Amino acid sequence: MKSGSTMKKTFEIFSKNKLARVGKLRTKNGEINTPFFMPDATRGFIKLLSKHDLEGIGARPMVVNTYHLYLQPGMELIKKGGGIHKFMNWDGPLLSDSGGYQIFSLIHKNSKLGKITDEQAVFKSPIDGRKHELTPEKSIQIQFDLGVDMMVVLDDVPPVTYSDRKMKVAIDRTISWAKRCKIEYEKQIQERGIAKDQRPLLFGVIQGGKDAELRKYCAQELVKLDFDGYGFGARHVDENGVFMQEMVAETAKMIPEDKLRFALGVGTPEDIVRFVACGWDMFDCVIPTREGRHGRLFIWDEQSEFTNLKSQITNKIQNSKSKLQKSFYKTININNHKFNDDFSPVDTFCDCELCRNHSRAYLRHLFVSKDPLGMRLAAMHNLKFYLDLMEKLRAT
Repeated sequence: MKSGSTMKKTFEIFSKNKLARVGKLRTKNGEINTPFFMPDATRGFIKLLSKHDLEGIGARPMVVNTYHLYLQPGMELIKKGGGIHKFMNWDGPLLSDSGGYQIFSLIHKNSKLGKITDEQAVFKSPIDGRKHELTPEKSIQIQFDLGVDMMVVLDDVPPVTYSDRKMKVAIDRTISWAKRCKIEYEKQIQERGIAKDQRPLLFGVIQGGKDAELRKYCAQELVKLDFDGYGFGARHVDENGVFMQEMVAETAKMIPEDKLRFALGVGTPEDIVRFVACGWDMFDCVIPTREGRHGRLFIWDEQSEFTNLKSQITNKIQNSKSKLQKSFYKTININNHKFNDDFSPVDTFCDCELCRNHSRAYLRHLFVSKDPLGMRLAAMHNLKFYLDLMEKLRAT
């Protein structure tokens, strides 16, 4: 960089609508307009969708999973292939989840499959039963080997039903591991000789379940470590499936204004809108592609209704506890017999490959015939719906 020149900020906020904000994130593999959604290419691919398919609908940033890639195909192969971008042949930004959620979900469901200590997580591979150990340091090393643009610290992911005592243990472990991750991160930057403008972004994760004070304590300790962004840890719904809107809004306020806010694993279209209205910037979820492969599609209800949607939901979150209605979209199950002779497009407001070229009747025929083309077209449509949703939110 020439003397006297200034480096652009990694993350800038350009405008705000009450709590909702619009900005730009700069990564080593490109810029991203915020808020944005990342499809989950968990194992280095999205089932049934090619690079051409993804580029055709405008997908750019995606999420890969440290846990799954570490187990299969393994880091030696990925390193030999030149890192995850070259291995996948994807030139857009990639974020790697730490794998903690998958490991702890495995252990919480069956304690015989592993254990969590203050030092590390020990678990058995569901692929071949071999024992593996994952420390905060190893998680960061793996993510550097992947060569991603954004990475997440290893954290202890407690179920929302944990008691306050057990929740506090998980939070203290999360904070301790975050400190170890940050130290290892700085070490890897030095050892690998990574320039400042090429370094990956690092995210801490705020845990605390339904307890605002515990989340505040966790956030305060993590903010001291000065991460590039902070995530909403664990589920955003309670044990009854009710959206924790006050907790979502309060947690956003715990994060410095100039830092990215990452809603991990979120979610349904209405939940994404709720989070955006509270000031969150980043989202990822398997819902659009998974639902598409099962024949469930997201359809714009009335496009004109979306214009003031974000403001309406912001007001609801700030002024009442009323439930968000799905006023801007609906879902259909193409397997339903009523679509057997429906020759209309799947969605008249969508211009994806499916909606431009095929009818609901034809898509149902593909699903009844169990042809993979149907699953591919439906998954693409749903992803396009999510990407269009984010574009509309940025424009509102």
